[in-house]
Amino acid sequence: MNLKGKKVLVTGADGFIGSHLVEELLAEGCRVKAFVYYNSFNSWGWLDSLPKEKKALLEVFPGDIRDPNGVRKAVGDCDAVFHLAALIAIPFSYHSPDSYVDTNIKGTLNVLQAARDLKTRKVLVTSTSEVYGTAQYVPIDEKHPFQGQSPYSATKIGADRLAESYYRSFDLPVTIVRPFNTFGPRQSARAVIPTIITQLLCGQKKLKLGALAPTRDFVYVKDTVRGFVAIAKSDRTRGQEINIATGKEISVGDVVRKIIALINPAAVLTADKQRVRPAKSEVERLLGDNTKIRKLAGWKPGFSFEQGLGETIEWFRRPENLARYKSDIYNL
Repeated sequence: MNLKGKKVLVTGADGFIGSHLVEELLAEGCRVKAFVYYNSFNSWGWLDSLPKEKKALLEVFPGDIRDPNGVRKAVGDCDAVFHLAALIAIPFSYHSPDSYVDTNIKGTLNVLQAARDLKTRKVLVTSTSEVYGTAQYVPIDEKHPFQGQSPYSATKIGADRLAESYYRSFDLPVTIVRPFNTFGPRQSARAVIPTIITQLLCGQKKLKLGALAPTRDFVYVKDTVRGFVAIAKSDRTRGQEINIATGKEISVGDVVRKIIALINPAAVLTADKQRVRPAKSEVERLLGDNTKIRKLAGWKPGFSFEQGLGETIEWFRRPENLARYKSDIYNL
């Protein structure tokens, strides 16, 4: 699909990846409708931080992904849907699993049904590398078994399978997009990289962290959103499940050491039990295979981990950005 001039809906546009995707789609010449979570503060999340000239180009649609009526209205006049709205924090899913079922599964069903009824030309449903659980083999390709190692990952598996069913049952032009561990500016402090950076920049010398041994395939957010756009543009991605991964892994411990060296070499690590997942829930290794996205969409990473980390730290160094984070409070 040639995206220029097309009207596209981005659900979860107020979030971390969603706000970056909105910017990327505007750069592609799209007419963007940004679906944001309705709230009485009239907050558009991270979209509020965009320059005025970008915000002026947006059609902002406040709503709730759990409500099929609002979702249908939002989808109505759009050529394509990028569905990113979800609850994503793993620790919060341990004690509030119902909200994950309602948001991640029912919310995805609402998007799929609306797109089916309204004959939307392209639907991208956002998955996560967490659906694979701890790697049974590496690199992890799209044929790797699924493992629900947290209520969060279980609901994302359910949403993915619903998307597959709508492709197989109704020929809905849907693609399941599966980013590995995206990081970058605007990411929630519940993620490891912002947690480390914000603690250090706020002057803390004893960093509170969970498990350090697990490895992750970290993708810089600018590469992740370029992956979404490349998949949307390709006519070969319909009905596919596609990883966005670098094909490289690094342990959480090594990430911590890199960031400490860049910000405050005198800092030390301390264990925080509340940040450690239950043993059988921890995903010990994630290393993605990006063969399919390279072949079908012509995408490849544009940033090294070190380049992305440098840009991320510089963004957090700006006082107006750091002020948005509460580094002394554990964020579920």
